[in-house]
Amino acid sequence: MIEKFIEKLFKTFSHLNVKYIIVDDGSKDGTKKWLENNLQKFIDKNNYELIILKKNKGKGFAVRKGIEKIEGDYTIFIDSDLEYDPNDALELFDIVNNNENKSIKALVGSRYIGGKLQLRRHFFNDIAVRLNTWIFNVLFNQSITDLHSGTKIIENKLLKSLNLTLDGFGHEIDISSQISSKTINIYETGISYVERSFEEGKKITIIDGILSYYFLFKARFLQNDKYIQVSMLYSLTAMLFIGTFFGMGIGKIMITVVFAFVGLVNAMHRKIFALSIVFLFIYLGSLFSDGNGRIFPILLFYFFSLWLTKRIFKKIKKTDSNNFLNFFI
Repeated sequence: MIEKFIEKLFKTFSHLNVKYIIVDDGSKDGTKKWLENNLQKFIDKNNYELIILKKNKGKGFAVRKGIEKIEGDYTIFIDSDLEYDPNDALELFDIVNNNENKSIKALVGSRYIGGKLQLRRHFFNDIAVRLNTWIFNVLFNQSITDLHSGTKIIENKLLKSLNLTLDGFGHEIDISSQISSKTINIYETGISYVERSFEEGKKITIIDGILSYYFLFKARFLQNDKYIQVSMLYSLTAMLFIGTFFGMGIGKIMITVVFAFVGLVNAMHRKIFALSIVFLFIYLGSLFSDGNGRIFPILLFYFFSLWLTKRIFKKIKKTDSNNFLNFFI
């Protein structure tokens, strides 16, 4: 399999001045030996970097080791299991290279758009990818279609600014969440996809699916700068307090949990001053009714306050990163 992939990869990019970075993540199936003995048959040794990891550390760790060796303006990522076509990776490069104003800093190949060849063998894997992508879009205010795509191209300046930490299959979440946190657009274009069977070496398991929810939580709520962390604590406390005024018993607990989650999400995009305006409008909404009926005017005032604060603070420039005002605006 690795021979077929390498041959196709080098043939696809042979007309370009490309540096190839190939990472063997502690393989035990003969891949390491083949790479060491045969790479020079396909390409000059000065044009590639072979990284051999003694132990399997996971995709994220392997990618980080590869990033240490990157050069030039852009880096293309592609998995070597032949589920992805190198020709699609070349198309991603052409799109970015032909972009006149160089506005595309991150372009991902999506398996869910376009009319290219598709083969999916595992129904629940497909459902998990779609669900994770939807959750990611909600948490990071994005609208992508394929969070876990293995084919992408990223500007090296942006790539080097990321603090990637996840070792396993959470890598895709790690890299996309950090790009989104920098308010950088993630572009997509359609690619083909031929999924392997487990007999052919497919490694994703239900454990990876469960861990992805933890990675999403960690990326959104734990990996933030101090300004957002303070806003999150402030918003979480306030929304927990507000939630206790609704319902009884299990209903009250559920509403409080929902309010707490909403509070955390609000803090991703608003600082203390804007959040205070939101809470003020929630209070004003509560004055227009009694009992559980208060939820309706509260929601109306809440959504109005989101629109209002977005309009107010959209034009306010960010202050210096060391400025105390960053905690509030």
